[in-house]
Amino acid sequence: MFRRSLTRALLACVALAAFAPTLAAADTPVHVRVIKGSRKGPAKMDPKLDSLKRQLSPLAYVQWEQASEESKTLVKGKTDYVLLPDGDQVALTVMEEAPTKVTFEVVLVSRKTQSKLTLEKGQRLVHQVTGEKDGSAFFLTVIAWPDKT
Repeated sequence: MFRRSLTRALLACVALAAFAPTLAAADTPVHVRVIKGSRKGPAKMDPKLDSLKRQLSPLAYVQWEQASEESKTLVKGKTDYVLLPDGDQVALTVMEEAPTKVTFEVVLVSRKTQSKLTLEKGQRLVHQVTGEKDGSAFFLTVIAWPDKT
């Protein structure tokens, strides 16, 4: 009887070890936008960015336009890239994930800048990813586990 219990326990451990990589690498669905903020010209908000109005209005930029938008599924530890209109790339990696929060590493490839940012479920990240040039800069917005865009 003891031997049967031991055999079952060992089989359970082997099965758990076989599935451990799958369990550890949970997928995180994200909604990503690249937006451009500008200090020049009259105040203007792209209608596609209405859901971001509260986050964008305190910033020093007066014009906001969406440059791109995509949905992705990120796997913990694997890097995915977002292309900026100027040809640069932003590397986005899920570093840590819990049921209600996720930590991203955001790297602007050409400038070798790195940030780690944690989001609670339902929060949206708005992060400047380029330096300002001619009064404009690009921002990345990310929401993990999006209910709606």
